[in-house]
Amino acid sequence: MKTVSRIAPIVLRSILGLVFAGAGITGLLQLSAPPPLAGAAGAFVGGLAAAGYFFPLLKSVELGAGLLLLSGRMVPLALTFLAPIVLNVAAFHFLLAPAGAPMAAFVLLLEIGLAWLHRDAFASLFRRAPLATRAQEEPTSIVTALGPEVGRV
Repeated sequence: MKTVSRIAPIVLRSILGLVFAGAGITGLLQLSAPPPLAGAAGAFVGGLAAAGYFFPLLKSVELGAGLLLLSGRMVPLALTFLAPIVLNVAAFHFLLAPAGAPMAAFVLLLEIGLAWLHRDAFASLFRRAPLATRAQEEPTSIVTALGPEVGRV
């Protein structure tokens, strides 16, 4: 059982890394034409493409994060970069283009599984600071930060 628990994270990380490194390089080098999309899915992708910057940025992030996953370096950072991408891909396929839903679900499960395996890296995001610490934090409002002189004329 120790072998499985040692090898599984590497396999999951490698699969997700290959998916995103491959998608990134394919998109950046335009190695294949995207499939034609109709209806709301086509309008959505057309709007993103019309922005001009979106797909090169997306594919660069995918490639970078995929390479980080394949190298095994900074895996939590790579998962953080990929989380909104995976969520949007899943929502797109579940809601607008259901033909790709099985692959989107697979990638979503890989992302969730790897995030769970690296949950220690994300634990501080979900811990609430004690009241004493929160009272000592910086003011959260510009009016509070400027002091009582703000409202005076």
